[in-house]
Amino acid sequence: MLFFITLALVMGQRVPTELGEKPIGRLLMSYALPAIAAMVASSLYNIIDRAFIGHYVGTLALGGLTATFPFMNLGAAFGAMVGVGASTVISVRLGQKDYATAQNVLGNAITLNLILGTLFTIVCMAFLDPILYLFGASDVTLPYAREYMQIILIFNVVSHSYLGLNAIMRAAGHPVTAMMLTIAGIAINAVLDPLFIITFDMGIRGAAWATVISQSFALIAVLTLFSRKQELLHLKRGIYRLKTSIVRQTIAIGMAPFLMNACACLVVLLINRSMQRYGGDDALTAYGIVNSVVFFFLMIVMGLNQGMQPIAGYNWGAHKNDRVWQVLFYTMFAATLVTTVGFLIGEFIPRIPSLIFTTDENIIALSSHGFRLCVSVFPLVGAQMVVSNFFQSIGHAGKSIFLSTSRQLIFLIPGLLILPTFFGLDGVWYSLPLADALSCVIAASMLWYTRKQIIKKESSFKA
Repeated sequence: MLFFITLALVMGQRVPTELGEKPIGRLLMSYALPAIAAMVASSLYNIIDRAFIGHYVGTLALGGLTATFPFMNLGAAFGAMVGVGASTVISVRLGQKDYATAQNVLGNAITLNLILGTLFTIVCMAFLDPILYLFGASDVTLPYAREYMQIILIFNVVSHSYLGLNAIMRAAGHPVTAMMLTIAGIAINAVLDPLFIITFDMGIRGAAWATVISQSFALIAVLTLFSRKQELLHLKRGIYRLKTSIVRQTIAIGMAPFLMNACACLVVLLINRSMQRYGGDDALTAYGIVNSVVFFFLMIVMGLNQGMQPIAGYNWGAHKNDRVWQVLFYTMFAATLVTTVGFLIGEFIPRIPSLIFTTDENIIALSSHGFRLCVSVFPLVGAQMVVSNFFQSIGHAGKSIFLSTSRQLIFLIPGLLILPTFFGLDGVWYSLPLADALSCVIAASMLWYTRKQIIKKESSFKA
């Protein structure tokens, strides 16, 4: 761990002003690749983690883990609200050379994460079993889900704080550092997983302990970096007291990813319950497998978005709109390539990813069929995700919130409620690509209109 911390501190130093000077293609590559590497490593860890559980604890444990997905989405919602909101505010303030406010945003983000993380743990622990039943656990999968979440929730503050500060590191000019520390935590997790699950025979609890221990080490490393006084943004007295203006702006911008994750929680809840209703525990487990594989590709797109965010935010704050549009279209192109690869795998070799998690032929058949249906319009998803993140990056919180929630609330939830009544289990799968296609149309329309308005405003200033 010490090696990764030292290497990250040496390699990760960046000057934020380069965001407004260097060529966009090179900038996007230098900022996005570290984020992508971290996201891919994190996604691969999740796949490996679930593979160990599926093969060494059992498919019921994998089903129990799937029932915890809404919990993960809800926890991530609060973490993203603070982390993404604060990092966006910092990017814009750095572009405006308002370093004092950026410093206070860092301190306020730490305080908000501590408060929200603690409250989340207290409330969820008090109602853990009823919540897990609501999220799709059955009598046989509940014990596995409970054992896992009890440990995760106890250390929830660590997870919230680490995810928030990791996002701020990228905005502060440390994308490589963020990548290295994330990979360091994942490396620790990968070592502890087989040790706890297999060697110590701790079952699903072993997977939970491996997760929280690795995140704790990563958080210590992040705090170490921000403790250095030579950093442009660093920890010091006087920045932790909450300021209304900073909290309001952070939450306003962070509300988009919060609502996106909160809606994802509701959607996964409905999917889990529909899987249970129309296919039982095997269908629920199959969805967990498909979700893990699809999430791998979405994490790459999220890495691209994380690379785009500080570049777009800085140049928007510096009124360099030509560079803002350039980074947007580069990111959309790359994201579309990524999701197209996922589409090709899902349509032509869907069985291969399923074999990573289980040897149960019934579950393999269910997950392969679901995977093929789920990614049927996947090439459209990458660009839609980028557009939503773009509006967030330039401070258009309302548009970002609408795009983030329209897929789930306007399109996906009605599909989940209606289509299964006609098509059964397949109806659950059909609702996913239908929502993707419709939300892509909305995103494209909003981007076209917004760009037209901004160009018109620029022309009026020049005149």
